[in-house]
Amino acid sequence: MNAMPKVLVVDDGDRDPDSALSMELAGMGYASVTTPFEAADDVLALIPSPAAVVLQMPRHAGWAERRRFLELASRLRKNLAASGTPVILTGGVSGAATMLQSQLGMQAVAAQDM
Repeated sequence: MNAMPKVLVVDDGDRDPDSALSMELAGMGYASVTTPFEAADDVLALIPSPAAVVLQMPRHAGWAERRRFLELASRLRKNLAASGTPVILTGGVSGAATMLQSQLGMQAVAAQDM
């Protein structure tokens, strides 16, 4: 991939064009890789240092699906804490890019203080 900061987007594999984050992320200057839930760990291993990981739960997910995403978010937050990589959990495209921009903006400010 190129030198653009990379964001890993994990979803349930059922992608609607109007719920894709890739266009919003590209507009913010990020390359994105979208992968289904089951391949998240494998794909994360291929991206050496993602700028963020976004877990995009389906809008109408049932409790079992939500629990899967919550457990993955918890595990990834623990595993990525040392690198400071934000793990953002969202229930759809609405607000996800804003949350990402907010998280990465806070990191940039913190890095300047160091």
